[in-house]
Amino acid sequence: MTMAQGAGPKVHVMKDPNCGCCSAWIEILESNGFAVTTEASLGTLLMRYKMDNGIPQEMISCHTGRVEGYMIEGHVPVADIRRLLDERPDAVGLAVPGMPYGSPGMGPESERDAYEVFLIRRDGSTEVFNRYTAA
Repeated sequence: MTMAQGAGPKVHVMKDPNCGCCSAWIEILESNGFAVTTEASLGTLLMRYKMDNGIPQEMISCHTGRVEGYMIEGHVPVADIRRLLDERPDAVGLAVPGMPYGSPGMGPESERDAYEVFLIRRDGSTEVFNRYTAA
């Protein structure tokens, strides 16, 4: 059974209004049933938002989402967000640092580079939550 578009978890995304890859990631979330709202933010304001919400500098990507109390930094795959919401670890959230090619919204998955999804702990430490091999 698939969820009606927008009937799933609500995600609020802070993003640069001129960023196309952020919009592509948002479309992927929406097509997978997430209800997404966006807010434009630039430069130092966006960086301060990330830091204030517990995202370590080495985990930063372009956009930042918030879903059910968790922060989602960068091009995190839907399956990992769903696993986070199912398992509910005591954590800040998930991050895909940088913008790896082939991650959701960053080009075809069939040509992706290897990348990792990190769980950000409340103390700022991180651990690998999931790994994606190169296609």
